Amino acid sequence: MTTSTTGSVAASGAATRTIVTGSASGIRLRRAGSRNREQLISWAFLAPFLVAFALFLIWPIVHGIYLSFTDQSLTGAGGGFVGFANYGEALTDPVMWQSMWNTVWFTLLSTVPLVVIALLMAALVDRGLPGQWLWRLSFFMPYLLASTVISQIWVWIFNPQIGAANNILKAFGLEPLAWLQNPDTNMISIVIATVWWTVGFNFLLYLAAMQNIPSQQYEAASLDGAGPWRQFWSITLPQLGPATVLILILQILASLKLFDQAYQMLGGVASDTTRSIVQYIYEAGFVNYRFGYSAAISYVFFALIVIIGVAQALVSRRRKEL
Repeated sequence: MTTSTTGSVAASGAATRTIVTGSASGIRLRRAGSRNREQLISWAFLAPFLVAFALFLIWPIVHGIYLSFTDQSLTGAGGGFVGFANYGEALTDPVMWQSMWNTVWFTLLSTVPLVVIALLMAALVDRGLPGQWLWRLSFFMPYLLASTVISQIWVWIFNPQIGAANNILKAFGLEPLAWLQNPDTNMISIVIATVWWTVGFNFLLYLAAMQNIPSQQYEAASLDGAGPWRQFWSITLPQLGPATVLILILQILASLKLFDQAYQMLGGVASDTTRSIVQYIYEAGFVNYRFGYSAAISYVFFALIVIIGVAQALVSRRRKEL
């Protein structure tokens, strides 16, 4: 009798363990199936972006690198492999280096005012000028206009006969200038138009950063006797460091892509003092029909951008360590 009872208990325990083990395995299988379905759904949502990313970014980069090693022409002629001949020609091309210098010079001339003026504009609005909505709208509105509109506005302003720029000079007793026709002033003219056009974007970034500074800090400084200038110098500027770095990076990258406003303001005429590297890439590919050489120049320019980006990253890291 005891033996029979013991055997029944043992059999019942074994059956229970089998059921529990089977249930655990079933739960694991269901979880694995659920994870697989979630992954499939995720990939299904990502697929359109990945296809577009491959077609419009990865493929053009790969195909451009291939073209830079060929003598491919826009007319369909050529296409043979020429090795590093295009790169060798680009590195010894004085027009390419002049265009590169023009681009760097424009970047140096435009970046400083685009940062400083945007900072001053944001500080004025943040301090509570009357009619803040009007100031914000007027500062940012030029940025919403197309480059063609901006170019036409400033072509009229810089017109040697009837332009507002020369009328202002005459009002101060100064001689009128041929702003866009004179090689000594045409780059400055493009810089002025670009600053007026794009400073609104940097203004918004600075204003957003200023409004994130806690007001208690200004209240405490005011109680300690600090005036508006001291508050700006000791509280506002130090906390705008990350925003300034971001604006500098974005502005340098944007200025290095100079093309449309310069091309349109000068009527498509290539000038030794204003031809940017992007315009020279366009001329090599679509005017002279040398796709392979145009691709090689573009990757030399890309290498310059990478060097600038790495240098900025190293400087930012050093500042954080200090």
